[in-house]
Amino acid sequence: MKTIFARLKKDESGATAIEYGLIAALISVALIGGATTLGGKLNTQFEELGKQLKYTATTSGTGGTGGTGGTQ
Repeated sequence: MKTIFARLKKDESGATAIEYGLIAALISVALIGGATTLGGKLNTQFEELGKQLKYTATTSGTGGTGGTGGTQ
């Protein structure tokens, strides 16, 4: 019985699996954090682009038709 407990005490395969799990969790947290930050910055850029396009369409006097004036 002592030899079984001694062998189990020396076995570190479970600890290795836990370490790999922790590494995978840390990588996942880093990826999620990076994606969240990037998503926020992209959202801000698209909002600014939309505002600029809307401003350009209203100040050019074309009403958004592209200046063609209809069919010819």
